[in-house]
Amino acid sequence: MRTAVPAAQDSVEERGLAFQGFAYTCRIVHQSAPRTAPLLLLGGSSQNRYSWQGHERWLTPLCTLITVDLPGYGSSDFLPARYGIDFLADAVQHMLTELDVPEVNLFGGCFGEVVGLRFAQRHPGSVRRIVFAGAAIRLPGLYTDAVPRVSHALEQGDIEGAAERLVQLFMSNPGIGKVRRHAAVARLLRRQFMNQTPDELRKAVEHNTRLVTHGCYEPLPVPDVPSLVFTGEYDSLCTPQMGRELAATMPSARFTTVKETDHLVTVERSQESADLIGRFCTDRPIDGLPYCTPVESSYAVPLTAPRPC
Repeated sequence: MRTAVPAAQDSVEERGLAFQGFAYTCRIVHQSAPRTAPLLLLGGSSQNRYSWQGHERWLTPLCTLITVDLPGYGSSDFLPARYGIDFLADAVQHMLTELDVPEVNLFGGCFGEVVGLRFAQRHPGSVRRIVFAGAAIRLPGLYTDAVPRVSHALEQGDIEGAAERLVQLFMSNPGIGKVRRHAAVARLLRRQFMNQTPDELRKAVEHNTRLVTHGCYEPLPVPDVPSLVFTGEYDSLCTPQMGRELAATMPSARFTTVKETDHLVTVERSQESADLIGRFCTDRPIDGLPYCTPVESSYAVPLTAPRPC
């Protein structure tokens, strides 16, 4: 697999911002000779603005990277659950306006897709390309079943029990197929959750309440821009079929799975995931990649489809 030749980044900048009274922080890794628009990386609920540093070696040669702790996540202000996905999507647009970035290539993984899709629907002029991973337009049954048990464990101070349930939720059963670094990633996920601060745990409970209360999808128009959806081959949380359903709501979307991965595809095969994202955002071929299954084309479904969440 050919990868981009590393280029020195110009600088790394952190900006403290506030949206409707809630402080939040973004991180910008500047590239003075970009090959494409800035890449905005919106990660899952347990990820923060530093979670993508391991991918920077492959992505910074291509463009400026932007990551963010939106209100309610990471080190940013606590956000009550009454503030829903529209609020977070508008916070993303607020950030881009403050940074004077008119247009981005958008990546959203897991919960980042929920916010990213709503952002693209509400602010279509700010999006040049879309890439989503480990995503769905309906809350997985595994998630809705697990949320009460995880929240109860956290409220009772059973951090170890909650961590074990989250590992089981996010990672596939090792017996269903080969997953790269399965045991190591499971240990990493468990350790990260066990090391969360009381503030982070409080935000985690509020996140679950927010998502269950507000849902994850609205059948609004999606901008007709080049789009790609990919999932892990063995993702048991947001399954490949769920990824296809998401792609079918997006004009011109394509779909594939990354081999030997589950829901944590961007962690288990970080270089390959970065290569796939970078290729798509620079209009290079993504067909026939050795780490992907054959790329499928999708066709948008009518917007009258019932709300799945």
